This record gives sequence, C-alpha cells and structure tokens, in this order.
Amino acid sequence: MKKVKDILTKKGAMIISISSDAKIIEALQLMQDCNVGSVVVMDHGQYRGILTERDYARKVILLDKNSSDTSVAEIMSTDLPGVELGSSIEVCMILMSERNIRYLPVVDNGEMIGIISSNDLIKATIQDHLETIEHLKNYIHA
Repeated sequence: MKKVKDILTKKGAMIISISSDAKIIEALQLMQDCNVGSVVVMDHGQYRGILTERDYARKVILLDKNSSDTSVAEIMSTDLPGVELGSSIEVCMILMSERNIRYLPVVDNGEMIGIISSNDLIKATIQDHLETIEHLKNYIHA
C-alpha cells in the first residue's frame, strides 16, 4: 500500500498558509483564491494549526461571530495528529476516522512539510486498486 510520501510526491507539498493573527475573512478569501478547503496556520515559519471550512461553519457561523473581527487563532484546529512520510494510507484513514477529521499535517524531523486530506487518501486508494487490477489482468493474460 502507498505511503504519505507517495501522495505528497504526486500532489506536491505546497503549503498554503496564513498567520494566526489574520482575520477569518482573509483566510476565507485565500481558500477561495486557491480553491482549497483549509489553510495551514503558521507564525514565523512555525506550524500552529489548521483552519478549515468546518472550523468556520461551526465556530463562526453557528456562534454568530463576525468574520472581519475574529482572528484565525480564535477558531483554528490545533489538536490534529501529525503523520510522517512513511505513514501508510491505512494509518491515516484510521486516524481521520477515529478523530472525525479531514486533514492531517505531514511532518518530517519535527517540521511541517505538507498536508494531506481525506480526498487525497481516497484518490491514492483508488489508484492503488486500479494498479492491482491491471497487474492481475497482465498476470492472467501472460
């Protein structure tokens, strides 16, 4: 089975980030501009957390906060478990399922180097199954 490293190699490890003191409206604009559902929160090159659309829906909209007055630090998720490049897709899926989360920070030697989403894991799993099917077809026809 594939590893986190395989996912990052294919999709790239570009990190879209924002500072913790930025306003929510800025983070939402960044997510829209980059067509993503989350941004990494970093201060002075240090990982602080992740802000997701889910955070926004549950901690701003439902609590009737103002996106222009509320800072990213007030609603970001900070308790996400990190995974390493050698972590298997299965381990990531288990973590996401148990914690009911959609994103995992990827760390290497204590430094954040990327982020993977549940969608990334689904794509990798489908690709892995397609490759297995192709190998089996080739084996049968050989």
